[in-house]
Amino acid sequence: MKRVLSMSSLLAVGVGASAALWLSNKPNRIKAETLLKDWKRKILPTVYQKSEQLPIHKGGNPLPHDYEDNKMVDEGAMYSVKFYNEKLQ
Repeated sequence: MKRVLSMSSLLAVGVGASAALWLSNKPNRIKAETLLKDWKRKILPTVYQKSEQLPIHKGGNPLPHDYEDNKMVDEGAMYSVKFYNEKLQ
């Protein structure tokens, strides 16, 4: 039973072999690496760019007249104090 190689498999082998031959040179590897890093930087935003996009309106600075928010902050603080006291006893 004979196996017939399709044109797409031959093309894939040819592209792979030529890429391996081209990447065997150190300057070509450096070019490819910088190209991939540039593409990655363009596609994926950095951590700093992501942090500017977050919808933080009053992070860490609650309004004094916002009673519900202040109550929530107070309850959170009391939870940690209560947990510490229970661990200590």
